[in-house]
Amino acid sequence: MKATPVPPQPERGPAPERWALKAGDAATATLLIPADLKRERRFEIACAITVAVPEAPVGPAPWLQMTVLADGAQQWQRRLPAQNPGEFDGLDFRFSRSVPVGRPLRVTVAVAGQGVRRRTLHIEADEIA
Repeated sequence: MKATPVPPQPERGPAPERWALKAGDAATATLLIPADLKRERRFEIACAITVAVPEAPVGPAPWLQMTVLADGAQQWQRRLPAQNPGEFDGLDFRFSRSVPVGRPLRVTVAVAGQGVRRRTLHIEADEIA
């Protein structure tokens, strides 16, 4: 019996990384992406919050705010009047970030508001080629 040669398979790199954090109604959450000692990586990062808006606000007009930090540096901040009385309102922000070899990435999202109730806070990071 004669062996059939098998062509060499192209070397594949590691599967793309995906990191996610669901922090519920927390005021602040931090997603920590650990360092990789062998390669630089690039991530598409999505941050989102939702708040419950009261049907009939009492006092000053309700508002919501989201602040996004990457490694301690502010990437984005937005403060808006809350919409949709009796329902939900939210904010989201996407950005991409390169992470050098041997360095972790820390993404922090802070939620603030007046006359609203925090509902959800999500941070997701998907590695892109």
